[in-house]
Amino acid sequence: MIRLAFSAATLSLLLAGPVLAVGGGSSAPPTPTPTSDCPSGQVWNEDSGACVPIQSGALDDNALYEAVRELAYIGRLDDAALALTAMSDQQDDRVLNYRGFIARQQGDFAAARRYYDAAIAANPDNLLARSYLGMGLVERRYTAAAREQLQEILDRGGEGTWPHLALAEAIESGQTSRY
Repeated sequence: MIRLAFSAATLSLLLAGPVLAVGGGSSAPPTPTPTSDCPSGQVWNEDSGACVPIQSGALDDNALYEAVRELAYIGRLDDAALALTAMSDQQDDRVLNYRGFIARQQGDFAAARRYYDAAIAANPDNLLARSYLGMGLVERRYTAAAREQLQEILDRGGEGTWPHLALAEAIESGQTSRY
């Protein structure tokens, strides 16, 4: 019964209208845009109302970051990586975090770990990086280390956020979300 209640709470948070902002950017699934309909190598440009090449220079870093999130969420990891490359600050903790996410999704946890660690070193309050790192640890059955990341999320004010709930659910169930 407790597990069902927790899962329902997690689901209601994920489906909530407003996107939660925490260290490292938004952490709820991205709001869909026409980017998902753009051909590979392109993303939606709100200003022009059209798909544009990712590396055209038409988007600022924040727009590129939102495109990265959406592309990663829909599984277009190569395009997400291309959008990360187009961002001006390659040491931005958001860039490092999503490089880690992509590496983890592609099965390279060693590289993912290096990126997550770099993201956390750049911004210790990047709760999303801590959650994704924790999920990678759960996938490798390093539950105690995942719990340490969960505690860091809580200690940094992340109680009730998507990073907290998603990692807690992963630890409890042994299953991680694709996002």
